[in-house]
Amino acid sequence: MAVIPQRPLFGWPDIDVASDLDRFLLVLSALPDEPLVRYLECLRGRGRDDYPIRPTWNALLAGIVFQHVSAASLLRELRRNGELRQLCGFDPLLGEAAVPSDDAFGRFLALIIAHLGRLKSMFHQLVDELYLVRSNLGAKTAVDSKAIPSHGKPVTNEEKQKEPDRRRDNDADWGKKTYRGKRKDGTSWEKVTKWFGYKLHLLVDSVYELPLGFSLTPASKSDCPELIPLVQEQQVEHPKLHAGIDELSADKGYDSTENNRDLHNDHEIKPVIDKRTLWKSEPTRPLYPDRVDSFVYDEQGHIYCICPTTGEQRDLSFVGFEKDRNTLKYRCPAAACGVSCPGRAECEARSRIGVGDYGRVVRVPLDLDRRIFTPIARPTAKWGKSYDRRTAVERVNARIDRVLGFELHYIRGQEKMETRVTLALIVMLAMALGRIRAGQPAQMRSLVAPVQRAA
Repeated sequence: MAVIPQRPLFGWPDIDVASDLDRFLLVLSALPDEPLVRYLECLRGRGRDDYPIRPTWNALLAGIVFQHVSAASLLRELRRNGELRQLCGFDPLLGEAAVPSDDAFGRFLALIIAHLGRLKSMFHQLVDELYLVRSNLGAKTAVDSKAIPSHGKPVTNEEKQKEPDRRRDNDADWGKKTYRGKRKDGTSWEKVTKWFGYKLHLLVDSVYELPLGFSLTPASKSDCPELIPLVQEQQVEHPKLHAGIDELSADKGYDSTENNRDLHNDHEIKPVIDKRTLWKSEPTRPLYPDRVDSFVYDEQGHIYCICPTTGEQRDLSFVGFEKDRNTLKYRCPAAACGVSCPGRAECEARSRIGVGDYGRVVRVPLDLDRRIFTPIARPTAKWGKSYDRRTAVERVNARIDRVLGFELHYIRGQEKMETRVTLALIVMLAMALGRIRAGQPAQMRSLVAPVQRAA
């Protein structure tokens, strides 16, 4: 036996295990779960209470915080780890016998699934509580979807008519995403990803990187129709937060005339949505097709003037968005920037109103093409900066996969998947709220950073 001459003052469990358990305590302290557990206790009534509701519920949350891939893995840890059992609230005098059996825990999970609506109410309550401590929550938002593969086997139409097989997933289907781009040498590339399972649509705050709303659909469902319902949910569940949403960014999967129009007209939200390329042959179109003039625009949202003397094409100078007119305002580059233009006099003569030293003014109504023209003009640096914030959703998605257990799981069926997603997002919000209340707002995004104990 290798004798240790002097033992350290603090043991490893005092340092390492405590930090992990502190993260769990942070979640428990911030979670508004009292109405749920009281309701479940009322349902149980005077029935058998071998495994009480509260510790079993806490154990379910522990499985998410400590990244257990299955209920069996969690129960093994509970039987092994006395500190965790005690923290969950199991009777310490019973030891391992206090931990629910596999069947009992499975029945508890089925009970939670049956009350998914109460979990979603808890999610919305956490969003409201975060809004109270971060009043600018939701001002900058983003939407994206992520693939969640199912653990079940695909089901054919013939097999759906047969007796249900618990190894298969009758709710999931096949999804496909295609990514395209250009390399530095100008050549095009394409990548196609396929999966069997579901698609999680997330609305997040792109500054704090926290979820504000979500929906789960089979993998084949399109992204585009899910955007407006997510925003409408905010209007119903969080009216104050909804009123403060300034902009919403999304990739080209959400590109549509309806999405851009409804966001701005119905919700007063500036859409910052990437756009598909639909013009095949024409590089530009006339801005005023009903009259002879020198202004054209392209599919990227640039407005150009064509000198009537030399035929040279120049970018108009962007002035800003006129909210009362619902138009983008541009000025003649010769007048705005002092550019010499031999055709300026002839161009100004075409104007229907007097011009003067200010030069010609062009107002582009958003309704000309809602996909191309948005309140934040596409060719501006502001649009690019706003669109870059969309990557916040990708970071949230990465945490859902790697920390909250969706890279490896054993979930089959949409109800179970939606319940597991809701629980994961509840833990994410509770961790953020707990860190803010503990005076650690810089760590509010982290699900794994140790909790700093007060000196």
